[in-house]
Amino acid sequence: MKIEKFQEKVMASGLMAGFEDMEIYYEQARGLSCDIYRGEVDRYETSQTGGLSFRGIYDGKTGYAFTEKIEEDSIDYLLEKAKANAELAEEEEPEEIFAGSDEYEEIDHYSEALDTISTTEKMAFLKAVEEKVLHYNSQVHSLNTCRMIEQSKERLLANSKGLVLHDRKNFFAIMLSVVVKSGDETKSGFTIKMTKDFNTLNVDEIAREAAEEALSYLGEKAIVNKKYPIIFRKDAAVQLLGTFLSSFSAEVAQKGQSRLKDQVGEEIASKQLSIIDDPFYEGGPANRNFDGEGVASKTCTVIEKGILKTLLHNRKTAKKAGVETTGHAYKPSYKGTVVIAPSNFIVMAGEKTIDDLVAEQQEAVLITKLSGLHSGANAISGDFSVAANGFYVKDGKMTAPVKQMTIAGNFFDLLKGIEEVGADLYISPGGTGAPSLLVKELSVTVD
Repeated sequence: MKIEKFQEKVMASGLMAGFEDMEIYYEQARGLSCDIYRGEVDRYETSQTGGLSFRGIYDGKTGYAFTEKIEEDSIDYLLEKAKANAELAEEEEPEEIFAGSDEYEEIDHYSEALDTISTTEKMAFLKAVEEKVLHYNSQVHSLNTCRMIEQSKERLLANSKGLVLHDRKNFFAIMLSVVVKSGDETKSGFTIKMTKDFNTLNVDEIAREAAEEALSYLGEKAIVNKKYPIIFRKDAAVQLLGTFLSSFSAEVAQKGQSRLKDQVGEEIASKQLSIIDDPFYEGGPANRNFDGEGVASKTCTVIEKGILKTLLHNRKTAKKAGVETTGHAYKPSYKGTVVIAPSNFIVMAGEKTIDDLVAEQQEAVLITKLSGLHSGANAISGDFSVAANGFYVKDGKMTAPVKQMTIAGNFFDLLKGIEEVGADLYISPGGTGAPSLLVKELSVTVD
């Protein structure tokens, strides 16, 4: 049964069953993942997940149910299960079904053009990239990963107050992990390319970038253990920012688990730093027209020239704080309860290239990738001590890759120590985005 027809039948049957207000949330996600090894398909997987959740107010209490079967015989099950849950609920007051925002952006974030490129063509492209990488030069040994990923998601939210919302999105990505060898030294480099326009991808450019990323780590050297000015390359900056995203959640702050609690309106970062959450960013992987409660999505300024303008709210946290929701309610799946999560959470780019940032340093360390962030970072205190790879900078030039380092500091202190913001904005498949960042100093220890 088509979801639109199913939704109408659920609402009609729910009213007859005695539900006062109702909401359904439908989600359908499709995925494809393919690995190439030495010109052959090594792994090929497709996935399709999804279903529908029902939320209804019955006898003044809220009941929930969900199903993966969008069929007429699921309707009675949904209503009976939700009614039973409502009767067992111990809530002080029922949840409110949202009537809707005044207006919504009606943007289709789905690339139809991406679907016109067959899977066979995409695999042929990936095979061509692998071949170019393997023959780039004699130091390229192999690829640990040569993978393409396609993902799409469709959502529908409707309720008994007449609100009906729908959006969809998709993207295509290539991930490469290249292994290089020189004598007894073996290194690897990771590269990812994400797009909604397949025709923008170039075999030679991707192969060259992936090979050069890995080759750049050969010839590593030790440096003196001390505090250095740090340049976080854009991808490393995204890694670090993503680790501390929960600090910007009003729900986390209201539980006393964020250093940003009661900091709205305060200067929490360098004047160089501005962050927005943009659900309509062109090509963004986390675009959406509405949040998990049906609130219209909107671009939100989180930090403006160092000043914390807002935390991310859903309707519950906004009510508690006496502010308007920022539209950041999020359902991890149709089965899940509402949490808070950003869309495209982006550090606004500056004007200087990463080469400019490097050229200005007498001595510094350029960090290109981080590891151990989940175990080595405390999202509440902001403290981190994590493994890092990168390059020693001397007299405005990158002189050599550094043996694996440990960098340590505090995220909230780091925000205040940002001295320059680069122009090279990168957005990860998860939606976190940042350009390269120059930080005053961090402690560096070479293992």
